[in-house]
Amino acid sequence: VQLQASGGGLVQTGGSLRLSCVASGNIDSIHHMGWYRQAPGKQRELVASIADGGSPNYADSVKGRFTISRDNAKDAVSLEMNSLKPEDTAVYYCNSELTHWWGGSRFRQNYWGQGTLVTVSS
Repeated sequence: VQLQASGGGLVQTGGSLRLSCVASGNIDSIHHMGWYRQAPGKQRELVASIADGGSPNYADSVKGRFTISRDNAKDAVSLEMNSLKPEDTAVYYCNSELTHWWGGSRFRQNYWGQGTLVTVSS
């Protein structure tokens, strides 16, 4: 199983970016998908997540500016980021808890994608 993230980049304050993440592999079901971020010298923190059939969950710092959405048919999750601020600068990581098939058995595990850098200039 792999999570492939894309969409990071450099943007000015007030700008927008869209992050995308696609899960691939012998996936049986995806329980939740989300985005975390880690700024230099800080701990990784939850940005937004969405469970299968559930409502989105956002960090207070991004509420009203970021929107998470899932495409279940594509095993994908996106994060639309608007009104970006310098404090949003971080490496953003896709995360998913899913069940996959391996060796004839199902396993429920948590996976991380590679990070994608978002830089917001002031």
